[in-house]
Amino acid sequence: MIQLIPAIDIIDGKCVRLTKGDYNKKTVYDGSPLDMAKRFEECGFKRLHIVDLDGAKSKHIVNIDVLKNITNNTDLIVDFGGGIKTEDDIKKAFDNGASLVTIGSVSVTHKDLFLSWLDTFGADRMILGADVRCGKISINGWKEDTDEDIIPFLQFYVEKGVKNVLCTDISKDGMLQGVSLALYKNIMEHFPNIDLIASGGVSGVDDIRNLNEAGIPSVVFGKSIYDGKIDITTLIRDIAGH
Repeated sequence: MIQLIPAIDIIDGKCVRLTKGDYNKKTVYDGSPLDMAKRFEECGFKRLHIVDLDGAKSKHIVNIDVLKNITNNTDLIVDFGGGIKTEDDIKKAFDNGASLVTIGSVSVTHKDLFLSWLDTFGADRMILGADVRCGKISINGWKEDTDEDIIPFLQFYVEKGVKNVLCTDISKDGMLQGVSLALYKNIMEHFPNIDLIASGGVSGVDDIRNLNEAGIPSVVFGKSIYDGKIDITTLIRDIAGH
């Protein structure tokens, strides 16, 4: 059964969603991140994906207080990403309650450093962030595209012991136009033993149902909840079976 992971993206301590990763195309939602996290927990979710968008842009963690507030006041298993560039950043995230951290840009620009973190903190606590635009890896808050193709990029890290991969199709993110099912199927065909977290484009329950039927282990979604495209209670009942 697919694992359902709601997302909270943060700018200036507030819940936001971007369109295709464009900071100039953001929607700010009512309610604090903690209020939203509590709502998710009350509805039955067990996991939460937090992205520090200020951190991603600034290249260091910014909204650490939001992370701490959520982990201190809920029992959600939180994975945290955005702006993690140093070992101290990782320790800071863990010290403030994160169970896992998502690392994106560093895995492209400083492969040896990422591998040292994988060894230090363990594969179970590290998520490889693979943000994709037109089949190529994108870094630095999606502002810079690289020449790295997704499959060889993942092949390198899976061989090094990576277990958790968060793949976001940037062209789909925030668009509510459906997920890149072919992309995720292709990844799973190459790497059937990874815990792949699909992200980007979820427009409704049918998208999540299709991912589930395709055997995708996990899915992150946000805007479809905030914009009322998904009824949380129905989703959990129909997909998670409780």
